[in-house]
Amino acid sequence: MSVVILKSRAQLGVDAPQVTVEVFLSGGLPSFSIVGLAEAAVRESKDRVRGAIMSCGFKFPQQRITVCLGPADMRKTGGRFDLAIALGILAASKLVDSAKAESIELYGELALDGTVRGVPGILPAALRACQDDTAMIVPVENTEEALLADATVFAAISLTQVAALLNGITEAVPLHPSESPASISAYPDIADVRGQQAAKRALEIAAAGGHNMLLTGPPGTGKSMLAARLPGLLPSPTKQEAIETAAVSSIVGSNAVHVDWQKRPFRSPHHTASAAALVGGGSNPKPGEISRAHNGVLFLDELPEFNRQVLEVLREPMETGCITISRAERQADFPARFQLIAAMNPCPCGYLGDSNGECNCSAQRVMKYRSKISGPLLDRIDIQVQVVRPAKELLRPDAPLGEASSAIRERVSAARNLQLARNGTCNASLEGKKLQEVCAATSASWDLLDKAMDRFALSARAHQRIWRVSRTIADLTGQRTIDVQHVGEAISLRGLSFAVS
Repeated sequence: MSVVILKSRAQLGVDAPQVTVEVFLSGGLPSFSIVGLAEAAVRESKDRVRGAIMSCGFKFPQQRITVCLGPADMRKTGGRFDLAIALGILAASKLVDSAKAESIELYGELALDGTVRGVPGILPAALRACQDDTAMIVPVENTEEALLADATVFAAISLTQVAALLNGITEAVPLHPSESPASISAYPDIADVRGQQAAKRALEIAAAGGHNMLLTGPPGTGKSMLAARLPGLLPSPTKQEAIETAAVSSIVGSNAVHVDWQKRPFRSPHHTASAAALVGGGSNPKPGEISRAHNGVLFLDELPEFNRQVLEVLREPMETGCITISRAERQADFPARFQLIAAMNPCPCGYLGDSNGECNCSAQRVMKYRSKISGPLLDRIDIQVQVVRPAKELLRPDAPLGEASSAIRERVSAARNLQLARNGTCNASLEGKKLQEVCAATSASWDLLDKAMDRFALSARAHQRIWRVSRTIADLTGQRTIDVQHVGEAISLRGLSFAVS
């Protein structure tokens, strides 16, 4: 009889709790059982492990084999434990150095020929392994991903190669991150958008403060073009932000997490997306679009075409920056600090108020169309802008281009740096006492906002959001005190027409 205890990690949300892989060989009729709340994919590893061990030329023990994945009350999923189970059997059979195998974390799915395949969720595991100062053996295709966490990483090509590495037959040389920087694809330039000065100004303010934004206008006016250029105006993410976003991609199972990992995500789900696709879900909870847009932009085109119940699930994560998915057997937390930008037509046909089109929608149809977006959701969108058709002269090939994204990004970065130094966060996330502390304003500014509150019956949430946008406008001009023109512009950016006097 012999017992070997190896280490691996499961995936629970963006966390990676440790799992012990205990392999026990005993006398009795030959059998192979796996215990410890193992789901189907884990239980099926018995056949993959047996095939891989025999294909690599090792003798499969004709004994009673019991594999226990602990802790016993945590459900285990996927093929990530295959390599650990196989090496545990070899170590218990004295074919692999058990001391070395027990000192390192093991990950990888085994093919029947002994090849080690990549698995999802390696980056969260690498982050935890780095914290615990533990080395890892991961599949070759997951090595660049694991190296993002600065962990000690060894590559696994096949079961034979890993066994040779643990037995000292081949030299164990830890991998190092590639010296060439990760490629960062260029974002579309806002200079391509002709005219639309008001919308561009609103986009700059939204980028500077991290504010949510809604673009409304007839078809073909450039709403989608403007939205696609927002990521190019945002400052580059910090390494911590980039790692957080890459960790979500790792859980989803992206095969190229390390490619463009320093790029802010831009997610644009189709309006037929379900609530589970948008916020995440499933019996084994997976992140949805809002988590995949973490530290980036979530673009919802044709906003009223989304199911109203689907849109309503956005309300809580827009406030909290995270989403908790609860199921009968488990609960998972995913980050969801995204910047929402949405686009919609003014009516079902799209031409209400358009001088170049003729609207044929009745008032009832227009009301029904707009009512698909609830008041509470609209209340959470700081900036609401009307996009009009550009002048024909601006569409000519010889018409001058507008300001480039790089120039606007410099102003946005300066405003963001000011906010981070003062608040520790962007203005869109300011709340409570901190919001009051940083929003020093003139008495005329308060009076103007009070008048707007009375005239438009604004909610307390709208009051705070106007104040946050005003703070951002002041930051773009480098002013410490919010003035009446800042408040007036912030009010107008909520789609409210109100004279500043």
